[in-house]
Amino acid sequence: MRLQARLAVATAAVLVPLVLGLTWLDARAKHRAATDQLIELLQRRSQAPTARARCEADPVAYGGPLGPRPPDGRPGDRPDPGHDGPPRPLPFPPFPPATIRVYDDQRRPAEASAPALPADLVDALGDDGVAALRGLWPGSKVRVLVQTPWATGPCAYLLGDGTTAPGWRAAILPASRWWLLPSLAVIVVVLLAVWPVVRRLRRLTRAVERSAADGFGSPIAIDGASDGQDHGNDEVAALARAFAAAAREVAAQLAAKDQRERALRDFLANTTHDVMIPLTVLQAHLATLRDRDGAGQPIDHDALTSAMDEAHYIASLLHNLGAAAKLDAGAPALHKNRVPLDRLIERICARHRPIARQLEVTLDLALPEAPLACDGDVTLLEQLVSNVVYNAIRHNQKGGHVAIILEPLAGEQFRLRVLDDGPGVPDADLVRVRERGYRGDAARGRATAGQGLGLHIAHRVASVHDMTLTLGPSEFGGLQVDLVGPLALELR
Repeated sequence: MRLQARLAVATAAVLVPLVLGLTWLDARAKHRAATDQLIELLQRRSQAPTARARCEADPVAYGGPLGPRPPDGRPGDRPDPGHDGPPRPLPFPPFPPATIRVYDDQRRPAEASAPALPADLVDALGDDGVAALRGLWPGSKVRVLVQTPWATGPCAYLLGDGTTAPGWRAAILPASRWWLLPSLAVIVVVLLAVWPVVRRLRRLTRAVERSAADGFGSPIAIDGASDGQDHGNDEVAALARAFAAAAREVAAQLAAKDQRERALRDFLANTTHDVMIPLTVLQAHLATLRDRDGAGQPIDHDALTSAMDEAHYIASLLHNLGAAAKLDAGAPALHKNRVPLDRLIERICARHRPIARQLEVTLDLALPEAPLACDGDVTLLEQLVSNVVYNAIRHNQKGGHVAIILEPLAGEQFRLRVLDDGPGVPDADLVRVRERGYRGDAARGRATAGQGLGLHIAHRVASVHDMTLTLGPSEFGGLQVDLVGPLALELR
């Protein structure tokens, strides 16, 4: 069910019981007023000075119907049947037609055609000698039984039958039914008031649908209105702003997703090229070694060294690709554990010593006497240190040196320093060398065609571990890389 229909039904559901309740209360008020007036009439009639004599002289004539006010009379000028003498003003408005019947002390009617005295009224007589029977709805009759002061003889009871015709005092609602029109007007006003809101909601729905079909590229009207009025502070405008904010967020996420997909496609294309080159070279070296071995010739050590170099490069590239994929997946899910730094560095040195020997680079290690550890993801931290050590070896020269120094610092921290005496990095490239894909002019050999992932990944891994990675010139002429971070909790 649409909103407008729901509001109409809800309004009717409130108004209908309200109207019925008011009608019932009005009927009760009218019955009470008619009953009180009829009781007062019968009591005044029975309490007149000559009432008993007149009634016992002719009980039938004493009762009978009472006509309405004469057309030419004035309110309050109606003759009082129980009053002897000239008409006097009544203390209440003129009553509608009523009928009075007389009953004796045996409850027999004075008029043969009169109905029997109702037993429920007789049983309801109180100490004041009055009993009344009221109806529940407008138009029903009112019946009153009054016991005369003498309570004996042929005029012991007076039975009055009245009605709740319009004009009785104490009615809540007007006599005319025109009072129902405001209730109907309320429904109409509610429908008219809600129509602009419904129209704006429909416009907002269409705007959201168009924006969704356009990939949330088209804007959504903030106020959702077309009547030229300012609706910037109502609920529909707030809903429109929420939709617009959600659309912007979705559009930003879609744009970021598209950017990541484009970067991934470019990255895979370039990486495939980077992997194919060393694979092709490795295949050529292996073929050379196979041919020389088949011909009984001695092994070409240069070809073997180059083949091992290509294998190391492929392994390093694949490790970096795995680390980059883990870091690029949004917020990386780190599996932090206690990482013994001395064991990690020994493992990395053992892995890189073969390639250092091939390149005729000396790799040295210095560890403190007391073991040091940190909290972190061992896979990413190992890749960080491995990238720094690999770069120091790869970009060094024959006869060069690479030193790895681990030492504790004040403030419950550690520092891992990697030094080399290679050609180094120009000052202009020190800041940008950690950017993804950036390769400075000083980069040599295969690195000029690579992805520039090593130091970029090292910097990102340090950042997610709340560590700092700084690059600077080494005192030996090459590059100095310092990794500073907090020690493990149990070592503090």
